[in-house]
Amino acid sequence: MVLGRELPQLLKQRLLYKGRKFDFEVNRLRLPNKSEGDWECIRHPGGALAIPVTSDGKLILLRQYRFAAAGRLLEFPAGTVEENENPFETIQREIQEETGYRAGKWQKLGQFFLAPGYSDEIIYAYLAEDLEKLEVPPNLDEDEDIEVLFFTPAEYEKAILNGEALDSKSISSFMLARHLLS
Repeated sequence: MVLGRELPQLLKQRLLYKGRKFDFEVNRLRLPNKSEGDWECIRHPGGALAIPVTSDGKLILLRQYRFAAAGRLLEFPAGTVEENENPFETIQREIQEETGYRAGKWQKLGQFFLAPGYSDEIIYAYLAEDLEKLEVPPNLDEDEDIEVLFFTPAEYEKAILNGEALDSKSISSFMLARHLLS
């Protein structure tokens, strides 16, 4: 029971696709009013995101190619939680691989569902400070097309308002961190 209401009953679950990053299933549910229907769901292990802040208050962002969006989006470093890995380990790895920096200070900002209408993916957001530039350049996966950029918080907010920053997980995480940024 959630807020005094009965939850739907799962009648049947069918896995239609098992992928590298997520699975796709169709679930047959009986609602409390006794009607039945099918609900599609993407099952995802979750993701972690960092808002890296340099010593001079700049945010490190990535302009990254995204096939589904048919273009490059302005995003904070993020990655999928791998098997046997917790979200904090994920983002420590991803920030180094994607930006070439390591953070000495971390603060958890929160977590949220990315798109609960069709996916169970949760994003774990962190603030990363006391950055150290690594001697080696970013270590991108072979399927990543990333440009590292630096924005002030005001410049990033302007990009959001101008429709240049369209990645919801980055915008949501920025809103969680905004009061902490100078």
